[in-house]
Amino acid sequence: MKRLCKLAAVAGLAMPAAAQAQQDCGEVSIAQMNWAAANVTTEIAQFLLEQGYGCDVALVPSDTIPAVTSVSENGEPDVVTNLWLNSAGDAYRKLEEGGTMKRVNNVLEPGGVEGWWIPTYLAEEHPELTTIEGIMENPELVGGRFNNCPDGWGCRVVSDNLVEALDLEEAGIEVFDHGSGETLASSMGSAFEDEEPWFGYYWGPTVPMGKYDMTRVDLGEVDEEIHGRNQNPDTENPGVSDFPSAPILTSVTTDFAENNPEVTEFFSNMSFETSTMSSLLAWQDENNASADEVAAYFLQNYQDVWSGWLNEEARANLANLLDQG
Repeated sequence: MKRLCKLAAVAGLAMPAAAQAQQDCGEVSIAQMNWAAANVTTEIAQFLLEQGYGCDVALVPSDTIPAVTSVSENGEPDVVTNLWLNSAGDAYRKLEEGGTMKRVNNVLEPGGVEGWWIPTYLAEEHPELTTIEGIMENPELVGGRFNNCPDGWGCRVVSDNLVEALDLEEAGIEVFDHGSGETLASSMGSAFEDEEPWFGYYWGPTVPMGKYDMTRVDLGEVDEEIHGRNQNPDTENPGVSDFPSAPILTSVTTDFAENNPEVTEFFSNMSFETSTMSSLLAWQDENNASADEVAAYFLQNYQDVWSGWLNEEARANLANLLDQG
């Protein structure tokens, strides 16, 4: 409650009296992935669930693979949102097929984009670098380095398998495994400041992809079978396939869905336009704001969006926030 009061105070929001009484919907655990859009999503969800539904919400720091593994081994967290289906691999599919988890919504519409990129200024100067063949023939033009995802991210598994299938290091390109999303983003920003080469993985919606003009490197055709193999860390035969368009899901455990139908309905309604999320992330960057502050900004300025996610009782509990719209 203390944390939520802080969030409300940031936006100058009045705390709903009904929510202060904490109607008991029970405990809800939500995986909080380690990137900006995911942090914003879960902060908003926590506020609305605690204030509208009286839930006791725990945000569990995680990433794609650890979250899926935790559900498989422990049945928790209850909710995994901002789950990039293309990166989740067979481990997630087995949870769906086995009846452990169910997808309830696409949290971002029309979804996300991911791939390997170079700065557009580099592509304009050296058009041959817009294909992976051109990069491998001219490694010095991209600085001889590939900026890879942090460990634990689903994209790390896919990119590692692509690196192996392409024999990228044999072509003279060092693979640099970033320790966090922050260092991956800052490497791109530093390159742009000096108009230096940069080559690596990134995805959207994100601040860097909105802030910097990037050109996607053509890895070839999308082959769903090969990409499916590349999503798994122990695949024996990785291949070369570009990244397909990326559904970004909210999924819940089936036990949670059965026992918490109203909260599950909330998550089935909670969805952002990708362009809206990009706008929120741009506001965050421009104002050096925390995820809490972005959540407060969203609550203040997008009542017409989030009010449609709520059931009638939650809407009544949050009526004084809605009246500020």
